[in-house]
Amino acid sequence: MVTFVNRAKMSTATTGTGTITLGSAKDGYQSFSTAGVADGDTVRYVIEDGTEWEIGSGIYTASGTTLSRTVLESSNAGSAITLSGQADVFLSIFADDLAAELDYGLITGAVTLADDFGGLA
Repeated sequence: MVTFVNRAKMSTATTGTGTITLGSAKDGYQSFSTAGVADGDTVRYVIEDGTEWEIGSGIYTASGTTLSRTVLESSNAGSAITLSGQADVFLSIFADDLAAELDYGLITGAVTLADDFGGLA
């Protein structure tokens, strides 16, 4: 099962294409653990490093504060991007996650911004 949380974004000084060691929460955001991610949780992540980007699924490890990387899409033809040491990592939800919820009937009815957010579209 995938864990989803709100407003979790962290820096990383990691270089290369391997497991990420997470730094501190970015200004205005929470760390993954503060947002509610527990050791061993699977999360959906987005990495931004300059103009390079990667989205994928990873396992969070509280000890050492790391995140594994299994790439779903990227600006590097679907492969892991090579991190420069100055990237940001945040948690998100994938379109496939929403489609799965709809397929299982967990989300029902028509959903529009106007209906669900007080007319703010």
